[in-house]
Amino acid sequence: MGQVDFHYGYGTEIADSGIGGGMRDGADDPAMVPLAVSIYAARGHMRDTMREDAQMAGFSLGMVGEIADLADGNERPLGDVVLLDCPIAEDATPALLAQLDARAAQAGAQLVVSTSLAALDHVFCSFDLSNPQILVDATRSEHLVALGVIIAKTTKMKVRDLSDDDRVTLLKLAEQVGQIADRLDGLSRPVMAAGKSDDGGAFRFESPDPVFSGKDLEDSSDRLVRAARPALPDPRLVRRIIHQRQLRARFFGGELFADPAWDMLLDLTAARAEHKRVSVTSLCIASGVPPTTALRWIAQMKEFGLVERVQDSADKRRAFIALTDKAADAMARYFAQLDKDAKRVI
Repeated sequence: MGQVDFHYGYGTEIADSGIGGGMRDGADDPAMVPLAVSIYAARGHMRDTMREDAQMAGFSLGMVGEIADLADGNERPLGDVVLLDCPIAEDATPALLAQLDARAAQAGAQLVVSTSLAALDHVFCSFDLSNPQILVDATRSEHLVALGVIIAKTTKMKVRDLSDDDRVTLLKLAEQVGQIADRLDGLSRPVMAAGKSDDGGAFRFESPDPVFSGKDLEDSSDRLVRAARPALPDPRLVRRIIHQRQLRARFFGGELFADPAWDMLLDLTAARAEHKRVSVTSLCIASGVPPTTALRWIAQMKEFGLVERVQDSADKRRAFIALTDKAADAMARYFAQLDKDAKRVI
């Protein structure tokens, strides 16, 4: 695939935003200035694919090497974007990844980290400062979507200025773009045996429903303080609800009823009532959607104040996801209201 002469330029507005540590020499030139990208990959074929995709999207190539090259690259600028491929936990030590995390956060570089489900917990706990996009067993189309998100952040459309509803709309749009790309990719693959599908269900467009946001939590904080807080529901009840929701996929297909945010909230509610900790890998599985999609929802839920990252005090190499206190109160009130409504019906 040849290189496309297609560059994304940015002016003083982006320079002021601090992305990539500011403008580079010559950035005041009317000509478009591409973003600089560094690539560190454990797998050779991924390194080649990342290089090709970055060039095709108009990024300027910087360092391209193996993960081990990060160890002696402290004096080498990261650039605006860092693409990292780390599918196996042993490919990089936590200290090396944490160092990259700190450097990227300090420089304002944007990270896209590709990993596997087996290494997800290892990778997730290593990146606490730079807010990377983490892709799990991702297709090439998902990598392209990640690059598109970076491009969107460096245009006049500032994602941080969007409303909560608009953020969720973009999140769902990113999912749909990925699903469309996957289906287009599937057209070039051999047809599977009759009655089998590699995507697991139907595909549909949908308009985003009103979302429970961090602002909703803040608005309700006074009421939560004044009123008696109900206890969390019996975890056996929550697990039964989760089982019933999963049962639908057996008869109708998983994507038809996909509601990852709610499925994760239910799982975290049950875990909190059981006094159990939930790893990011376990939560991704509970979401019922691909791990990369689940991670996007987790990031959005964290921004809304629904979930938080909890570091393991005994083992710095582990991190968990938990409900915030305000989200736990909201879930308790939700189930209390369900109980009241059920009693009225009876």
